[in-house]
Order: sequence, then C-alpha cells, then structure tokens
Amino acid sequence: MKVEIDRDGCIGCGLCADICPEVFRIADDGLSEVIPDESASHDKITEAAENCPVDVIHLK
Repeated sequence: MKVEIDRDGCIGCGLCADICPEVFRIADDGLSEVIPDESASHDKITEAAENCPVDVIHLK
C-alpha cells in the first residue's frame, strides 16, 4: 500500500499521527508527512485516511 498526503490541503490537525504514528507524523512545518513503514497495520492506515477531516490522505 502506498500512502500519500496532499500537503497543500493538510491542516495539521494531527489526527493521522494519533491514529497511526508508525506511518504519520507532524513535520517541522506543522503539516503531516508520511514515514515509510512496511510493517504498519493496513487497518490503522485506512482508519487514519478515513478520519482525516480534510480528506488529504490517499491510499494506492
């Protein structure tokens, strides 16, 4: 599963990092970024994407 964040639309709420800190973190600029981790739970990644309030997490 490939995870991408449309950082132009990210509001930096941190919900993705709270749900799945193995894959998401808040960068120095205050926006979410992806941390490549092949061992992360697909369910947690999907949960983070589904709960993003601005729908900027894309799974491929």
